[in-house]
Amino acid sequence: MALAEAAFDGQSSGPTDKSRRRSAQFGGWTVLALAIAAIVSIPILVVLASVFVPTTEVWSHLVDTVLGRYVTNTLWLLAGVSVLTLIMGAGTAWLVSMCAFPGRRVFEWALLLPLAMPAYAIAFTYGGMMDFAGPVQTALRDWFGWGAGEYWFPQVRSLPGVIMLMGLVLYPYVYLLARTAFLEQSVCVLEVGRTLGQGPWRTFRRIALPLARPAIAAGMALALMEALSEFGAVQYFAVDTFTTGIFRTWYGLGDLAAAAQLAAILMLFIFALLAIERISRGRAAYHHTSTKYRPLPRYRLTGWAKTGAIAACAIPIFLGFLLPAGQLAMWSIETAPAILDARFLREAANTIGISAAAAVLAVGIALVLAYAVRIAPGRLARAGARIAGLGYAIPGPVIAVGVMIPFAWTDNAVDGWMRATFNVSTGLVLSGTVFALLFAYIVRFLAISLNTVESGLGKVTPNMDRAARSLGARPGATLRRVHAPMVRGSLLAAGLLVFVHAMKELPATLILRPFDFNTLAVRAFELASDERLADAAPAALAIVLVGLMPVLVLSRALTKSRPGEGQAKSRPGS
Repeated sequence: MALAEAAFDGQSSGPTDKSRRRSAQFGGWTVLALAIAAIVSIPILVVLASVFVPTTEVWSHLVDTVLGRYVTNTLWLLAGVSVLTLIMGAGTAWLVSMCAFPGRRVFEWALLLPLAMPAYAIAFTYGGMMDFAGPVQTALRDWFGWGAGEYWFPQVRSLPGVIMLMGLVLYPYVYLLARTAFLEQSVCVLEVGRTLGQGPWRTFRRIALPLARPAIAAGMALALMEALSEFGAVQYFAVDTFTTGIFRTWYGLGDLAAAAQLAAILMLFIFALLAIERISRGRAAYHHTSTKYRPLPRYRLTGWAKTGAIAACAIPIFLGFLLPAGQLAMWSIETAPAILDARFLREAANTIGISAAAAVLAVGIALVLAYAVRIAPGRLARAGARIAGLGYAIPGPVIAVGVMIPFAWTDNAVDGWMRATFNVSTGLVLSGTVFALLFAYIVRFLAISLNTVESGLGKVTPNMDRAARSLGARPGATLRRVHAPMVRGSLLAAGLLVFVHAMKELPATLILRPFDFNTLAVRAFELASDERLADAAPAALAIVLVGLMPVLVLSRALTKSRPGEGQAKSRPGS
């Protein structure tokens, strides 16, 4: 058997196989990957090209009046969200990974629950609860006999309020990656810190935190990119940022070119974040030097430390999920008889239909890209896959602008030619239909499915490819009949993630949706903008409930993420 394997390996590594791999790097799969990357990158290139378009009077007006406020508020938003997500995400990840206290096992998965809460949903929920006529201030006035203007109350509809609420729903990005990094750390390193007299706090600050820095930086980068792309929360709280500026410039001032230039500046913020994240990691790399793993030694907390740990984990869950979800449920029960009508069902069907279509297409394209890199692992195919995955780093309003400009130009060009040639108008075939919105979803969320599919394909041994090739199967048939069934779980997970993200997407949907085409996200935002908060609750609650599905999947996978866990359980005395 060993001789047969050696002979097979020797045959596969011969000149014929090398020439086959060399030709595959420039073959049809590589061309297909580059073509997909070129199509998906069109919105980004269009926005970047807008920098060279001559400025208009609207742009001069923006520079003189609001551009400085856009920049200032955006920078403050990034700074505040980064601090909150770092403290809540990394701190709670350390507590549930390295400390023992009552409720730890529940907190392990419950700390991910705010990830299911869209920022715009938590914004209008807290706005309704904390306003002057809301239940909180009304109860305070009843209890203490206060009148209007006789007491101070924090203003939630402000930049600090947006920062606080975004921190509550975005810290799970840092928590997820930080906890994974903590679980993967070597027991030997942590025990060396103990032998040197380091307590829990010093071990966390001097040993565990530096080792987990790359993962924490990646989580913060994800959280900050989500903060930059948020539209509903900042619009509802009347905080001027680039996302609200793009929307107002396009729809309020009617200048698509100026909106594109604002989008280009916002992209500079994104590229700066990516560069900072890359520089912070540098060339640092941390590897496991031992193949033996044991359960992590947890610090048993007592007294005030135990109480503080429980409070530190419970407060983000309560404020970021339980309280707003409970308020949404109460409003939904109150308004459901009037809101759950034929229009709501039609909007729910629109949401499910277009989100499912985006999920299927994104997973299919991701599978093609990942397989192209697998069978033609050259620089061109890898570059194509990386370029195609850039969309997740680009905010929804930017992608919407980048989609609308070329699609509208194409529609006008085709319509003009058809009118001149056949005296027939084709109308808005691309920019006026769901095709534009579907394309924007794919550009925005392709990276999510690509990362998941690549991870699944990476677990399939190359011997499967060799066996299929020896039986005469071509790459396409091998992908369809061998790899796709083997990575079915990864494909389903990727589709679920894209589906949920597409359901929650608001700014791109607002800009690109066809006439009389609403989704649940748009319905919730429009009703909340009209201060019909209770009426907006059923749509928002439906999005939250669907968003719980990937959260539960992530929490289950996270508990099994420590290397050697199965090994440790199978070995007596380990």
